[in-house]
Amino acid sequence: MSLKPLPLESATLVTIIGEAVLQDNLIKMLKSLGASGYTVTPARGVGSHGNRMGDIPGYNTNVEIKTIVSPEISDAIFSSLMEYQGKQGFIAFRHNVEGLY
Repeated sequence: MSLKPLPLESATLVTIIGEAVLQDNLIKMLKSLGASGYTVTPARGVGSHGNRMGDIPGYNTNVEIKTIVSPEISDAIFSSLMEYQGKQGFIAFRHNVEGLY
């Protein structure tokens, strides 16, 4: 049995978890930097920015935004996120990924 190489592409997965009030601005920023798509999901939990249970819509809620981009766009996203640091509660991280897309 011969194994064919998988047609996987390398990219960077960027995940941003932050206050729901940032959602529209973050999406606008992602689009302007060249992200071709994104996924937004409600998020709740506890972290260094406090308890975010999301029990009242629009109040004390977080969103998780994920996008798969090139390493260069990932760098641009992190540079743009610097303007929110210390002003809004969020966390951002990235992973090298391989995928079918």
